[in-house]
Amino acid sequence: MKNKIYLFIDGTNLYAGQYELIGPQKYLDFGLLIKNVEQKLRIKFEKIYFYASYSPKSKKPNKKEKLFLKNEAMFYKSVKKHKKVIFFSGYRSATSGKEKEVDVKLTADLICFGFLNKYSTVYLMTGDADFLQALFALKKYHNDKKIFILNIQNKILFRGAFYFKTFIIDLKKPYKTKPNFLTFQKYEFIELDWRDLVRSV
Repeated sequence: MKNKIYLFIDGTNLYAGQYELIGPQKYLDFGLLIKNVEQKLRIKFEKIYFYASYSPKSKKPNKKEKLFLKNEAMFYKSVKKHKKVIFFSGYRSATSGKEKEVDVKLTADLICFGFLNKYSTVYLMTGDADFLQALFALKKYHNDKKIFILNIQNKILFRGAFYFKTFIIDLKKPYKTKPNFLTFQKYEFIELDWRDLVRSV
């Protein structure tokens, strides 16, 4: 099997991180983000699996909520435009507002595609430590797979860096400084300029 590289993205986590860094007037252009990450890592993703859910809209949304929902919609639109993206949309509970199906679907696909040898190298983009168990299962039963973690600077899977090589996308926000990871052995920064990667709402 040739070196097929798959990227699995916890999309809701990524959106929350980029909104915290950039929103609400701008959003990351997903295509530009992926293009720059591929250039920095000197790789090409064969497929990109993106898992997310749209935020629910209240009956009488205020201005802040309207801006957020518009920002979210435009970000996900930029994701869906990417030709290599397979977009899985979960849903939100009508009572609690919590996301449903997304994490389970990502975990199932990550493990199943690995066991079916659909990829030889996998990158997981998330800041959620719950997904580590999926990576541990791959490592235990399919140790021929190359496994990497990809994070943006404010959504870092800290524990994961002890077990898997981790790439942290540093968007160089003026008010952000690099975390002190000098005790970690498996991380590397991907330095990008956020101003080259955003679109206006």
